[in-house]
Amino acid sequence: MGNRIIEKCGIFGVYGPGFQAARLVHPGLWALQHRGQESSGIASSNGKKIYLHKGMGLVSHVFEEKDLKKLKGYLAIGQNRYSTSGESTVFHAQPILEKVGRKGDIALVHNGNLPSVKKLKDFLTGKKIKTNGFNDSEMIAKAIAFYVREGLSLEEAIKKSYPLFTGVFCLLLMDEKKIIGVKDSFGIRPLCIGKLNGGFVIASETCALDIIGAKFLREVKPGEMVVVDEKGLKSIQIEKGQQKLDVFEFVYFARPDSFLLGKSVDLVRQNLGIELAKEVNSKADVVIPVPDSAIPAAIGFSKASKIPFEMGLIKNRYIHRTFIMPEEHTRKSGVRLKLNPMPHVISGKKVILIDDSIVRGTTSKQIIKMVRDAGAKEVHLLISSPPVKFPDFYGINTPTQKELIAANKKIKEIAETLGVDSLHYLSYTGLLKAVGLPKDLLCTSCFTGEYPVDIGERKREITYDVV
Repeated sequence: MGNRIIEKCGIFGVYGPGFQAARLVHPGLWALQHRGQESSGIASSNGKKIYLHKGMGLVSHVFEEKDLKKLKGYLAIGQNRYSTSGESTVFHAQPILEKVGRKGDIALVHNGNLPSVKKLKDFLTGKKIKTNGFNDSEMIAKAIAFYVREGLSLEEAIKKSYPLFTGVFCLLLMDEKKIIGVKDSFGIRPLCIGKLNGGFVIASETCALDIIGAKFLREVKPGEMVVVDEKGLKSIQIEKGQQKLDVFEFVYFARPDSFLLGKSVDLVRQNLGIELAKEVNSKADVVIPVPDSAIPAAIGFSKASKIPFEMGLIKNRYIHRTFIMPEEHTRKSGVRLKLNPMPHVISGKKVILIDDSIVRGTTSKQIIKMVRDAGAKEVHLLISSPPVKFPDFYGINTPTQKELIAANKKIKEIAETLGVDSLHYLSYTGLLKAVGLPKDLLCTSCFTGEYPVDIGERKREITYDVV
């Protein structure tokens, strides 16, 4: 929704003898549509030439049969984009194609964000390569392409460029004959490897492996580069890794049917609800989730509290981020276009409303009013994560810290602003208990302000003097 935290990007790559690779990447991108809805694209190769098609909008808007027919070959990479760096235009849509002279082309897709591009800019400027108008992903591609033009193999060019990438990245690259997956040394964004009929698949989430029948092998390790070519799969550890998966992947971003670090996202979200029920002694008639990501947490809360679960808010699944806002008189009803209350579930009831997070609070306020207008006797808002007090610099579209309601108001003040009878956030301890992984394997920067990857000059944008 307009004032919620927005997803990052989804990337997917396939290599296999005899594959029509683009036709496997295409459903893989469908499965990762939740991670980016602004643009989509696929690059493929038949071993001699790279073919490319990309455009603005959802996967279903960008690709027709005629487009897939042109994407020939047995290896391909693709991306669904949400713009964390650079404008939302087709110019910035991925894959990015870079010409490397007689060696042909290379293509790149990126999930993540570089909070500082100073090193990259200085390097490219020093090589007389223009940087104006290019985002972090495009500068990454230009740095790697420079070294390929200098005579290095694609693998060596990536290794040589790697220290310039100061931030968070999962990359997929390809030339005419191989695909390569790369992860930053903290592994903040997910990337996994699957096997399919003698070939290999690299994807942002395991749910995308499932859709094409690929078998999960393992996750790409922090600081690792995996190369897939005619010799099979090869692993190169570029830099010593320290796992720091973004905990928000569990709370909100990943699809519930995915697995991260061996944990079912759905079960973790149910555990978040169970932990909430332990922390809150609310008397109510019904538990209602804000769909879709809060549904498992609401199920967990209902099971633990014995308060009945109901779908009191129905989501219109055909409204996406790219929908055209209606004329002025109905412009404020954006939330109504996405959610509609069920008065027979809500009217006259003491309602526990469960959501995964509050960002600015504007969307939450509209949802609360909607539930009130449907006849709720009381509304108690429960959030299945701690207060978001710090912005993200790693590929999530959080607003500035000044706009984060929990960084500027006490919980009681937030409750008054939103118009709820009570407000409770899951504790940080409860969050970690629900995830069931050691704290040192997770990045929790939005809650704690502890940024494992140096955010460089962006430090001046935050303060630790929060309420």
